[in-house]
Amino acid sequence: MNASASPADVAAPASLWPQPPPSQLLRVALLQLPITNDKAQNLATAEAAIREAVTTGGGADLVILPECFNCPYGASYFGPYAEPIPGGPTTARLSALARELAIPVLVGGSIPERTPEGRLHNTALVFDRTGALVATHRKAHLFDVDVPGGIRFVESETLSPGDQVTTFPTPWGTAGLGICYDVRFPHLASIMVERDGARLLIYPAAFNTTTGPLHWELLLRSRAVDFGCWVMACSPSRVPGATYQAFGHSMIVSPWGTVVATCEAGPSLVRATIDMAQVHQARQAIPVLSQRRWDLYTCDRPAPADDKDNLARQTALKVNVRNV
Repeated sequence: MNASASPADVAAPASLWPQPPPSQLLRVALLQLPITNDKAQNLATAEAAIREAVTTGGGADLVILPECFNCPYGASYFGPYAEPIPGGPTTARLSALARELAIPVLVGGSIPERTPEGRLHNTALVFDRTGALVATHRKAHLFDVDVPGGIRFVESETLSPGDQVTTFPTPWGTAGLGICYDVRFPHLASIMVERDGARLLIYPAAFNTTTGPLHWELLLRSRAVDFGCWVMACSPSRVPGATYQAFGHSMIVSPWGTVVATCEAGPSLVRATIDMAQVHQARQAIPVLSQRRWDLYTCDRPAPADDKDNLARQTALKVNVRNV
């Protein structure tokens, strides 16, 4: 299990992740927030929502923020809003909140990250109850699409892709972390589950009003059924007049593919108490993970000779299969 390269070697001491209770119940809160052009206001909105999630309605063990929660989603915003990780104001604020409120797992959505070399990444942050930054994930698959009559967006004009598969330990089992477009790639989820043993898949995401109605629920339910995992995806809310319109509909999906909690497009706090025992139940009942025919799944077609970067990524992300 590993986090992405910034910071390089963050890891939670084993003592911070006690064994789960027999019921394996997990209280989840997804914070579907309105995002403005004012970074300070966005951070204040996020803090207020985190406090509400943890201190009302029975509390929350796992709190998840949206993709790009501290700035508008758009190529022209990534550079001006970018900050170092760690060391930036967003990291500091989330760390302090996680420590003050003793949140077992706080997934700080994602923010634009600027590396010491000047590269920009779309990066998710994970904190434990002590405020330690225990994992980061740099969006591996950049959103480069052109839907006729719908949307054109090219993240690669501004952002660099991450080069790590990100999983991290929690008191309820291993969690896998992706960002938005990453959810479209089942190979990534396969490595999280079949190499690293993930039982939860978490996706801060900002689908739009073209692809959202078509694919959002379909993809989340597919990943849940494919791997017998709980899947959680947290979106920004719709903001009238914004240049990018998020789809909303943040969602929690069971290992059986059932949508157990969701919302509409506006600002929302989506809650559910989930039973992690369902992971084992689903995988035992429909044991696709142990029925894989890896003898049939070899793809010998290489990447084009002029696409050395893609070939290197293919090699680096080969699945190391193990039973889970």
